Amino acid sequence: MNKQKSPNMSLKQTLTVKHYMDLPFSCSQFEGKTSFGMSVFNLGNAIMGSGILGLAYAMSNTGIIFFWFLLTSVALLSCYSIHLLVKCAGIVGIRAYEQLGFRAFGTPGKMATGIAITLQNIGSMSSYLYIVKSELPLVIQAFLKAEANSDVWYLNGNYLVILVSATIILPLALMKQLGYLGYTSGFSLSCMVFFLCAVLLCPSRVFLCSSQTAYTIPILAFAFVCHPEVLPIYTELRNPSKARMQKVSNISIFVMYIMYFLAALFGYLTFKDKVEAELLHTYSRIDPYDTLILCVRVAVLTAVTLTVPIVLFPVRRAIQHMLFPTKAFNWLRHIAIAIVLLSFINVLVIFAPNILGIFGIIGATSAPCLIFIFPAIFYIRIVPKDKEPMSSTPKILAACFAALGISFMVMSLSFIIIDWTMGDGLAVGGH
Repeated sequence: MNKQKSPNMSLKQTLTVKHYMDLPFSCSQFEGKTSFGMSVFNLGNAIMGSGILGLAYAMSNTGIIFFWFLLTSVALLSCYSIHLLVKCAGIVGIRAYEQLGFRAFGTPGKMATGIAITLQNIGSMSSYLYIVKSELPLVIQAFLKAEANSDVWYLNGNYLVILVSATIILPLALMKQLGYLGYTSGFSLSCMVFFLCAVLLCPSRVFLCSSQTAYTIPILAFAFVCHPEVLPIYTELRNPSKARMQKVSNISIFVMYIMYFLAALFGYLTFKDKVEAELLHTYSRIDPYDTLILCVRVAVLTAVTLTVPIVLFPVRRAIQHMLFPTKAFNWLRHIAIAIVLLSFINVLVIFAPNILGIFGIIGATSAPCLIFIFPAIFYIRIVPKDKEPMSSTPKILAACFAALGISFMVMSLSFIIIDWTMGDGLAVGGH
């Protein structure tokens, strides 16, 4: 790996980066232990989560053709941004998003990256556990044929989300290595494939634009964010290389792209204007006791539950880099951060008013930073000017990419704020 010092780096930054690379939780410890297939599973699981449940709603606000265009555009842009990250990592020999931020802009770059990852992944985990909170009591009620207004604890979503977090998510989140979760990631993806196969098809419209179209781009951006997990997966990839990691990313994004489009299309064509922000609620209106629908709901609950540990890993790494940058790996700190994170997210989920608000706000703020802005500006700063001057085509494209991300963030937030001001934003698809 080329460890050539960037002309933009100070001696202090160079020594600190070298110290990071020598720490036990850095990339060198687990390098080369995870197979190509397991890496695809882990990255695919990081991409796919509760976002798939909001895509039919997004299509209902755009129509099929416009949705397809937006989905394709975001998928291609995600591939390009991962290319920028992987290339930066290859140049400086660093495979952690926060460390790239430090290499490019020092401590402010590291803190900005760590905060964006933390906000993005806490939003993701909150949306996953919100589904557990809202769906698991209904599934248990359907299986037991219990009364809807029963006061028993096992039909209370607040108790159930805490129970699932403590008994399933926390033990998986305590794994020392991300690659160990490859098997649970594969099972999680198979559950989502079952969900996809269970969606029915019937005819409807192809193009539409309404005030709710403002939510479409943030939901799509949220659905494709996997960038905090890319470099940790690259670290643990067997026989790692830029080309091999890019292939992992391209395969994962392509498979998720197909599944996203089919899930959105079938869900939209089935319910048309009646589709809700969270697709499972729409299906539960048909027949909550139908065997197939119950199986689908159990599959989705399993999938989103098993995705939480994958998403927690980058947050814990970001917190360690922000608060304990010079500390070696410690099991007590490793466990404590996971417990604190899950406790905070459980509190957030219990009081979260609407899953659409989570999709829209998080997707419109942290997602543009992680997908567009940070990879582009890190690339411009890290790649030496003697290799690629600012006037070179790659750096001009990267600058345009960053500008696109800033424009996207401002536009999305403006649309959502306007929509909420008009009184429609949180009213649609509420729980």
